[in-house]
Amino acid sequence: MRLLARWLVSALSLWLVSFLVPGMDVTGPVALFGGALALGLLNALVKPLLVLLTLPLTLLTMGLFLLVLNAALFSLAAWLVPGFEVAGFWSAFFGALLYSVIGFFLNRLL
Repeated sequence: MRLLARWLVSALSLWLVSFLVPGMDVTGPVALFGGALALGLLNALVKPLLVLLTLPLTLLTMGLFLLVLNAALFSLAAWLVPGFEVAGFWSAFFGALLYSVIGFFLNRLL
């Protein structure tokens, strides 16, 4: 039940971000829930490996490279899910940033 609640919170976060970030579009509920699922799976399975592989660069930039990594995973999720569109790097960057912030506060409410 908790996993379903987190998935719904992720979908709600993605829906809110699609209104707030120019250059980002989510067309329909299938793209919305598919995008939330793709982001969750990428963050759980791929991100730890990428963080480990880019650790020297992350340390060199004092952690700021993690923001670029989040934007790359956000773009990858948009590429994987039809109907979830991200226009470019800055849309992905601010979309991932807002997605994280909104998701954090909504998860705290649970």
